[in-house]
Formats: sequence, structure tokens, C-alpha cells
Amino acid sequence: MGVHVPEEYGGSGSSFFNAMIVIEELAKTDPSVSAMVGIHNTLPVSMIIDYGTEEQKLKYLPRLCSDSLASFCISESGAGSDAFALKTIAKRDGDHFLISGTKMWITNSGEAQVFVVFANADPSQKYKGITCFIVERSADGLTVDKEEDKLGIRASSTCQVHFDNVRVHKSAILGEYGKGYKYAIECLNAGRIAIGAQMIGLAQGCFDQTIPYLQQREQFGQRLIDFQVIFEIGFEFLIHKCSGFTTSDCTS
Repeated sequence: MGVHVPEEYGGSGSSFFNAMIVIEELAKTDPSVSAMVGIHNTLPVSMIIDYGTEEQKLKYLPRLCSDSLASFCISESGAGSDAFALKTIAKRDGDHFLISGTKMWITNSGEAQVFVVFANADPSQKYKGITCFIVERSADGLTVDKEEDKLGIRASSTCQVHFDNVRVHKSAILGEYGKGYKYAIECLNAGRIAIGAQMIGLAQGCFDQTIPYLQQREQFGQRLIDFQVIFEIGFEFLIHKCSGFTTSDCTS
């Protein structure tokens, strides 16, 4: 938690690259924990580091480096691959905004105490009206559905999050008004690097569990690992793994 968050805000003060190493190592043993930490650090936490005011950083980052999780709320039922087609709106009401809409497939939402939410504050401007807000779980009108019954990575919660006229002050805007689309593109690119690191770790974990079995299991009078085709499969995996690690290293 908070690997790349500056020390003055409660983090370790390390690099984004080291944060990717943590995600990779966690994935070797438990990809659910890796997903939880990866999404938390590379999306909502990184957004607050990059675009938050000093007041927002002091308010949220120490919590998010210790005992609180955050969620990144952008995807909707009709806005998955095309995230900028989102229908969630933020209607201005004096010095406040009223957020209404439903977000889907939101990682960490079962436990998150802080939500980074994308909503369109001016639909007439299309995607240029998209603005980012920081919303507390305790806000009136915010509800989280039960966790989805997923095929895998089940310990990482994924839920729908509903906003029913959730009232937030204009000081809850993260970054600049109308720049949410720009922030989303930049942060999602970092998040994809984290997914790559997670997959490398998961593959390495599987490999580490497989090799001892191949060394011990015998068929037709010899160990499985001594069969040329099995050895070649393992060697090919190592080539792809090293290639993936190099790519992740360079991009982070």
C-alpha cells in the first residue's frame, strides 16, 4: 500500500517501478491480493498524487497508505471499452454537485472507503464535460451491491456502485473541471502496466509450482522433465516470461 506515495503523505516514497515489482511478487502467490493492491495504487491513489490539491493529498493519502482502500469508478453497463460514453451525471447545485448514475465492475468496491468517480458535469460538451470527483463511502445516496460471483480472483471484490443524487462540494473535484477524460487516459495506461506485471507474476507462480512436479513425476521410466517436448515447453515459457518482464520494466 502506498509504495510510490511520497513519504510526507504516509507512503514509502519509492518508485512506480518498485510498485510494479510488489504487484508481480504478490501475484506469484495470490493474484486477488495483487489485483487489489494494483488497482488501488495505480489508479485512485496515483490520481490523487498527480492531480489532487495539497488539501486532498493530506486528507486522503495517509489513509490510503494504511487501512483504507480506494476504488476507481469509470466503467458502466454501456461504457466499458468506450469509457467516455458514460451516462453518470454531476448536476451543479450552487457550490455543490449532485452525482447520479451506476458504475459496474468496480474493483475493491466491496471494501473501499474512498471512490474516485467520473461523471459528466456538462453533457452538452460530450466527453469534455467529464469531471473527476472524490466521494466518501459514507456519502448519502451512495450504495454498493453485493459482490459479483466471479470465475476467478474471487477474493478481490467486484460490485456495482450506485449514486443517487450524491451531494459533494466543488472542493471534491479532483484536478480541473472537465479534464476527467484526460486524467482517465493517463491513469488507465499506468493501470495496464500493473496488469502486465500481475500476469507475469501469476505465470511465474504457476511455473514455480510446476517444475518440482515435473522433476518428481515419472512416466515410461523417466521424469517428465526429461522428455524433450516438456523441456522445450518450459524453456519457451522462460523466453516469453523474460520478454514480458523486459517490456514491463521498460514501460514502468
